[in-house]
Order: sequence, then C-alpha cells, then structure tokens
Amino acid sequence: MQTLGIRFPELLIWSPLIAGLLCFILKNEKNSKAIALFSSIITLAISFASIIYANDKQLSGLQDNYVWMKYLGASFSVGLDGMGHLLTLLTAFSFPLIFIATYSNSYKNSSSFYGLMLLSQAGLLGVFTAMDALVFYFFWELALIPVYFLSSKWGGEKRIQATFKFFVYTFAGSLLMLIGIIYVYLQTPATPTSEHSFAISAFYNLRLSVAEQFWLFWLFFTAFAIKMPVFPFHTWQPDTYEQSPTAVTMVLSGIMVKMGVFAVLRWLIPIFPAAVAKYDTLVIGLSVFGMIYASLIAIKQDDLKRLVAYSSIAHIGLMCAAIFASSQNVNHVGMQGVMIQMFSHGINIIGLWIVIELIERQTGVRKISQLGGIAHKAPVLTIMLVIIALANIALPLTNAFVGEFMMFSGLFKFNIWYAAIAGVSIILAAVYTLNMVQKVFYGETNALTATVKEIALHEKLVLAVIVVAIFLVGVFPQPMLDLTKNAVTLIIGKGK
Repeated sequence: MQTLGIRFPELLIWSPLIAGLLCFILKNEKNSKAIALFSSIITLAISFASIIYANDKQLSGLQDNYVWMKYLGASFSVGLDGMGHLLTLLTAFSFPLIFIATYSNSYKNSSSFYGLMLLSQAGLLGVFTAMDALVFYFFWELALIPVYFLSSKWGGEKRIQATFKFFVYTFAGSLLMLIGIIYVYLQTPATPTSEHSFAISAFYNLRLSVAEQFWLFWLFFTAFAIKMPVFPFHTWQPDTYEQSPTAVTMVLSGIMVKMGVFAVLRWLIPIFPAAVAKYDTLVIGLSVFGMIYASLIAIKQDDLKRLVAYSSIAHIGLMCAAIFASSQNVNHVGMQGVMIQMFSHGINIIGLWIVIELIERQTGVRKISQLGGIAHKAPVLTIMLVIIALANIALPLTNAFVGEFMMFSGLFKFNIWYAAIAGVSIILAAVYTLNMVQKVFYGETNALTATVKEIALHEKLVLAVIVVAIFLVGVFPQPMLDLTKNAVTLIIGKGK
C-alpha cells in the first residue's frame, strides 16, 4: 500500500550495505558473524515480502526513482520485475545458507571478511534491480571489487596469480561495457534537464543503426561473456574458484555468474536486436562447443573444486545458447527455462560447494583419488549429496529438469543439430557427477576418511533446505513461470 511507504528495491540494497559497513567497524569475530547472518535473514524476508506484494496494485514500492546526477541524465532508478524478483530471491536465499554452512570457519580479520561479503551482496542486488545504465555499472563494480579482495586476502596458496587473472579479465570486460554504455547514452534524446539519459527506457526506445549495433554488441557481450563465463572467455574461472575461500566460491558460482546471464537478457537482447539476429548462430556455436569442452575436462579432474567449476561452465553455456536460440523465434518456453535455470543452478551449485567444504574441513583434501567410503561415516551427508548431484544432472522431479527441458525445447526449435550436440553434455554430466559420487562416497574408507564424522545439525539444516528447494521447484514450477512470464514477453518484444 502506498501509505506504508515500503521501498522494496532500496531495502534489499541498503540492508546488506549498512550491515557490511557495520562489520568493518567491529573487531569481534562473533559479532561480525552474527550481524552478517542476521542481515542476510532480514534481506531474505524483504525479498519474500516483495514477491508476496508484487501483484498488489495498491503497492507502489516496486519502483524507486531519485534524481542522482541531473545534468547527466542519471537517476538512482531501481525496480523489480519478474526476473528481478527471481534473482534477488536467489541472492537473498543463498547468503544465509552460505553463512550458516561456513559458520564454523574462522577467518583472520573476520570483520573485514564479512563486511566485504555483504558489500558484494549489496552490489549483486543492485545489479538485479538497476533501471539506469550508470546505476547498473556502479553496482556491477560494487559486486566484483569485494570479491577480488576476498580472494586475494583469504584464498589459497596460488591466490595472487588467480586473482590477478580474474582482475584483468573482469576489468577489461568492465571497460568495454563502460565504453558501450557511454556511446549508447550519447545517442539518446534530450530530457528536460539534460542532453541525454541513462534510463533503461531511453536505451530500449533508441533505434541504433545496424552498423552501430554490430560493434556495440561485441563490447557488451564480451563483458557479459567474461562474467558468465562462456568459451573462450572462461579461463579465469577454474583457477579463481579453486583458490578462493569456499564461501566466496559459492557467491561466484551460485550467484555472480548470473550477473552475465541477467545482463544479456536485460541489456543486450532488447537494445541490439539486429546484432543478436546476425550473431546468434555464432554465439550458440561457441556456447555449445564450450559445453562439450568443459564437460570433457570435468571428467578428467581429480580436484573437486575444479570439477564443479567446469560443470558450471557447461551449465551456463546451455543458458547462453538457449537465450540466443529463443530471442529470434518468439520462443517463450526457452527463455523462461533460462530464468528458472538461473535460480535452480544457483541452488544446486551452492549445495555442491557446501558438500565440498564439509569434506575438505574434515579430511583436509579435495582430491577425488585420496577420498572414498565417506558414506559409511556420514550417511546423512551422502544422502543429501546424492540428491543434489542428481539435480545437477537434471533428473526428472528435480529443479534442474524443468529448466533444462524448456531450454532444450527452445534450442531444438532453433536448430536440431545444435540441440543434439548440446544433449551430449547431459550424458557427460552424468559421467563425471556419478563417477565423483561413487569414488568419494562409496567403496572402502582409507586413512583420511576413516576419521570422518557425521555433519553437525546446522549443516544438515542447510542441506535439507536446499533439498526441499530442489523438489519444490521440480514438482511445482508454476509460480516461477507466472513470476517471469511478463519479463520474458517484454524482452522478446523489445528484441524483435
């Protein structure tokens, strides 16, 4: 209700931002952890509330617009549509799980660690709600910069090399995107207070020439492809995932890669339709090749983190291929499949990272060849992992099956051969996932795994929540389909 004055997009951003700044002030590890967890739960409650009231016509709290830099035509404009709701829910849902799952971990200078984590969450929520190109760019950087410091300070032995590569890739991508944003901004018509506008509506209504779209497309797509990542812009990812603290890896893999997918849907498809139509076959080809390439490399991995990293590249490749296959065929099924899969992949991949974190914490290793027989010592952990692993390979009745089925439907309508080649990745995913489960959890215990104990109650709770989400979305996906329906119609309509 308008009289309530509820500003959901602002609340989503300010909650982790204020808590993050507060963490920097505190020097007590216990207090920092408590504030980070409490803030993440509050943010989740705000996200749920925003979805509950999304269809309330009397509520005016889903769009906020304040003058920021008047003479530049930039406003602090944030809002929540169906896609924004879905991804802010993923972000808000994931951070409490991450904090609870890693609550037993101790970090040097923990107040800074949790402060940076919360700043990254604020940046992610800002990206998913931004309705102004300059605001979008600001939050894009706010989400990335804390991760760089988190990885470089609290990462593994080779963290400096890994984070340097991460910085070079993301900085280059951000610079290209900024050049593109400025050029498009300069083409927008004048407003009453400025010569041009950064508003998303101004960008959407602009009619760029075909030649302009062709080169601008690559500025934006390169930035987004690096973040997803899509082949051949993926080489920073395995090293960064491996060397980052597992809590940071969960953010990178579960949520942050969705920034790139989201940006393609929000900013690329509607603004450069002619370029999308010209380059769709090329992008789909790169994505499908990357799926097979990453899956084959995943099969050969002995490190659990690197296996899941390459698995993520394959899943994101399918999302990218489905977006471009659906954009020109008015294929709502494929596009909605991408949106559901963004949420499902985030939940599943965080579940896998949590299991890896629990194994490494007790055994001190991540090598598949050094593990085995954990099922004898931790049956509950094994059951949870098997369910999450089956969801990761899109078993029917799990959340990933819904999204993958819809995405393959869109890809099939675009080109049957692309769909057939991409389908091979499903078989390969089953190979490396089930092989990992068999070698790590079954067989005989060894000197390392003989001392493994069943996981703690709070760790069981986190994994149980993920399992419930897996089955809930897998069995009853209709609420998500209803939530994203209008956003898909707008994206496809603007891209035609």
